[in-house]
Amino acid sequence: MLAGCRVALTGTPVENRLTDLWSLFDFLNPGLLGSAADFGALTKRLEKHPEGMAPLRRLVQPFILRRMKTDPGIAPELPAKTEMPSWCLLSRRQVVLYQRAVNAMAKELAAAEDPVQRQGVVLGSLLRLKQICNHPSLFSGDAVYDAADSGKFGRLAEICQEIASRGERVLVFTQFREMTGPLAAHLEAVWGMPGLVLHGGTPVVQRQQLVERFQAAGGPPFFVISVKAGGTGLTLTAASHVIHFDRWWNPAVEDQATDRAYRIGQTRPVMVHKFICEGTLEERIDYLIRDKKRLATEVLEDRDGSAGMLLAMSDEELLGMVQLQRRPD
Repeated sequence: MLAGCRVALTGTPVENRLTDLWSLFDFLNPGLLGSAADFGALTKRLEKHPEGMAPLRRLVQPFILRRMKTDPGIAPELPAKTEMPSWCLLSRRQVVLYQRAVNAMAKELAAAEDPVQRQGVVLGSLLRLKQICNHPSLFSGDAVYDAADSGKFGRLAEICQEIASRGERVLVFTQFREMTGPLAAHLEAVWGMPGLVLHGGTPVVQRQQLVERFQAAGGPPFFVISVKAGGTGLTLTAASHVIHFDRWWNPAVEDQATDRAYRIGQTRPVMVHKFICEGTLEERIDYLIRDKKRLATEVLEDRDGSAGMLLAMSDEELLGMVQLQRRPD
């Protein structure tokens, strides 16, 4: 039996790429955007169009009812949210390890014999580079985690000392479960008191207990959370700062994590700090994330004008993305 109408409910119409939008409309209104191949060709043409994505936006807008919590009248009491990059410099040890990893990646790409092997090289290399940017010990597994070996640890201490001086609280997100313990230990030294940690190994029965402890008046000053375990479903409005210690490929995932603090019930402005190691893969990840958001905005909003993306690049383009860029002193 055919349905009289079809409705799709989503918080992220364009999550990773514009084909996400095509998939929705292929279900809702088959044929409106043509075949997947037709749609791909259309978006490539629109990238060079004087109006950008405006023609596509005009086509799909009549079928989209989009309301955001930042819209006037939805949650007028919600305070401001400010997002900013927090630039970090690699330590000397990080620079050496990073360059070695790039050199190894170049050799492995040249030796890759088929697409499957090449994909394994790319994904493995990207993981290692992100680990090095966080801390050399995350890459080596030596469990030492000397703060002086990581530019991010130094930047984290600077920001959190300022937060502590104002008596405010912070959420720190990382994609690596192995980082949660060392980050909590580092922050405990900054505050002089322990905080909370939540990751995939945290028992389900303890999750709500941790939330209640953090939300309580006079609760712990910081909460270190792995993105996969705590990036959704938690209300942590006691924090007025959010730190993304490392960057996720998907901007929607970052936004969902930020919204643990920036949600209805928050009464203070929220500051979002996104750590980026200068001249590294992380700087190019930041560009890709902003480009994804720009595309989503152009298609879904009436304004002017990822790992999958990297896998589609040539070896030369890939190495250009990850190569350590040295800026003049």
